[in-house]
Amino acid sequence: MLNELRCEACTSSAVALGAEERRLLLTELEGWQLLERGDIPQLEKVYKFKNYKQAWAFANKVSELAEHEFHHPAILLEWGKVTVTWWSHSIKGLHQNDFICAAKCDQINSSPR
Repeated sequence: MLNELRCEACTSSAVALGAEERRLLLTELEGWQLLERGDIPQLEKVYKFKNYKQAWAFANKVSELAEHEFHHPAILLEWGKVTVTWWSHSIKGLHQNDFICAAKCDQINSSPR
């Protein structure tokens, strides 16, 4: 399972996942979308909450995960929702690390608040 894996160091010499690899890994996640922004594939999900405080708490937990894995997403915090977007900046694309961290976000969201 992806959420049991750890991120590996991703250098600029790492190779971005191809379209088929991305589609295959996406089947292991629920509710995530593959998007392209500026020709850069990204992985994104919107999480919904009852209020701002719950959304804020979740965003903080994702930030802690990012520091622990040394892999950092874009996080948009709004009233009642958090949008998390993963991609590997150094390779301008998606790496297995992005899918690992996406799965860990889902695990954070499913744990008691």
